[in-house]
Amino acid sequence: FIDKEKTLKFPLTMASPLLLIITLSFFFQTLHVASHNLSNSSTICKTTPDPKFCKTVFPHSQGNVQQYGRFSIRKSLSQSRKFIRTVDRYLKRNAHLSPPAVTGALQDCRLLAGLTMDYLLTSFQTVNDTSAMSFPKAEDVQTLLSAALTNEQTCLEGLTTAASSSSTWTVRNGVALPLVNDTKLFSVSLALFTKGWVAKKKKRAGFAWAQPRSGSSSHTKPFRLFRNGALPLKMTERTKAVYESLTRRKLANDDDNSNGDGDDGSMVLISDIVTVIQDGTGNFNNITAAIAAAPNNTDGSGGFFLIYVTAGIYEEYVSIAKNKRYLMMIGDGINQTVVTGNRSVVDGWTTFNSATFAVTAPNFVAVNITFRNTAGPEKHQAVALRSGADFSIFYSCSFEAYQDTLYTHSLRQFYRECDVYGTVDFIFGNAAVVFQNCNLYPRKPMPNQFNAITAQGRSDPNQNTGTSIHNCTIRPADDLVSSNYTVRTYLGRPWKEYSRTVYMQSYIDGFVEPVGWRE
Repeated sequence: FIDKEKTLKFPLTMASPLLLIITLSFFFQTLHVASHNLSNSSTICKTTPDPKFCKTVFPHSQGNVQQYGRFSIRKSLSQSRKFIRTVDRYLKRNAHLSPPAVTGALQDCRLLAGLTMDYLLTSFQTVNDTSAMSFPKAEDVQTLLSAALTNEQTCLEGLTTAASSSSTWTVRNGVALPLVNDTKLFSVSLALFTKGWVAKKKKRAGFAWAQPRSGSSSHTKPFRLFRNGALPLKMTERTKAVYESLTRRKLANDDDNSNGDGDDGSMVLISDIVTVIQDGTGNFNNITAAIAAAPNNTDGSGGFFLIYVTAGIYEEYVSIAKNKRYLMMIGDGINQTVVTGNRSVVDGWTTFNSATFAVTAPNFVAVNITFRNTAGPEKHQAVALRSGADFSIFYSCSFEAYQDTLYTHSLRQFYRECDVYGTVDFIFGNAAVVFQNCNLYPRKPMPNQFNAITAQGRSDPNQNTGTSIHNCTIRPADDLVSSNYTVRTYLGRPWKEYSRTVYMQSYIDGFVEPVGWRE
């Protein structure tokens, strides 16, 4: 990882008064860099969702929108680091005195805050000393700032729910309340970046991250290949022999399709392979151990680290941390390789941490695996899979639960030829996510409940997020069919103020309510 302390021009660990002086000094210095299109904070803040709050952020001086944007992102970074110290201090001193739900929510916040620090640092480094950037680069930064805001709100919602009793007032006042203003600050940063760097007319069709880019094909290649419904793999003879012995089928000969380096767009390079077999005859007998053995912080130039998980019921909670980049996990097939758990909100877990399988590492790929949460409809929110992994791909996988089955939390994700089963809000989150050629199966919920397939969580008008459902099929699951369709089923409902979901070129069976959407 980049050394955060050395990369920024000013250290982040100094006392608050000195940090404020240096931050203000940084702001005033940038005002002299450019004199064109100067405005005061009142004018600049009109472009943000909360102009009144925005005006409290800046000194009373003139500058252009990019100078204000840099200042705001820099201040967001400072506030994020302060929040991490607050959470760490509380977990160290008070965790043993807090209800488990509160401790769990704080642990979620600590994880999310660490990710947010990374996103803000990358964003600040990108915008610093530049007044123009390509559309793909701007899209990357807008994505990171959108995810940072989503992280803050996820943390705030978890704390608000967990710390609702009078005995937890210290968490509400000391952690949750300051987070409200931090969330507003992040919204200002996102708005000013969007105004200052993101082109109004996006000339490139489709998602920027699904298009070829010079120098970054390892990021986008799997998306391009999955669009065509295939993922040809390029391996060494040793890894190919292991793979073929497990799958009992030959890989296609790549001699005529590759330039020899695995990076010509026709093949996906595999750097190494390990096997997970429950009877102990493989490298590992559980998924978590195989992930721990994967290399850290790879850049993808050598290919994906492949974990092949053979058929079996794997009762474990899997979490793929941010440093386990470029992992590919292949199973023996839907309902053959199954990862299962039963955590739920009713049993004291946060929605965020109820996931059976969670991934935050960028460039994760899963193929031929079932992800399942068996908590049941009476346990309410119970997530089968949560992804906050940029450029994550799921191909020929199934996701099975009831309420909140698939948590597409943040960043950019792609699902192709997958099956998703659930009841209430069973595809939810605030990612920029595409479902293509998938089957969506509403199930029978609890009495007096209705089904909502989607609940998209876009909370800010400048977030580049949304759910796209293309060429998919919406049919009832068997238990819903047997109920004689007494349950109302909707395409979705808006979870947040700026929620957006689109269905296109998809088959929607007649059991879905004609009105489509639930208010």
